Amino acid sequence: MRDAAFCTSTCTVTRTMGVLGGKWKLIIISYLTQTRRFGQLVQRLSLISRKVLTEQLRELEEDGIVRREAFAELPPRVEYSLTEYGRALLPIIEQLSAWHSASPVLAAGEAPGSAAASDCPG
Repeated sequence: MRDAAFCTSTCTVTRTMGVLGGKWKLIIISYLTQTRRFGQLVQRLSLISRKVLTEQLRELEEDGIVRREAFAELPPRVEYSLTEYGRALLPIIEQLSAWHSASPVLAAGEAPGSAAASDCPG
C-alpha cells in the first residue's frame, strides 16, 4: 500500500521512495529486463505472494514504470514489460548492487556468490 504523504512530499527523495519504496519493487523491476508473463513472475519471484505481486505491479503501472498488456485469449494471457521510464532505472539498480558488493558487510564474511546473491533475479 502506497503512503500518500510520501508521494505528495516536496522532497524529491521522499517522492522517489513513495514510488520505488517497499520491499519488492526494485526486485520486480530488475527482473523485467525483458517482457514476462504474470506466471513467469510468480514462478521466479516465489517469495512474493500473488496478491502482493499484483499490487506492486499495479502501482508500478500507475507510475508509468511498467507496461501491462492483456490479451483477449483463452486462457487469459497478461504480459509485463518496462516502459522507457522504467528502463532508465536499470543502471541505477546496477549501481546499487555494485555499491553493496563493495560494502563492509561483504568484507565481514558474506561471499559474493552466497545464497543471498543467488536469489537475485538478474
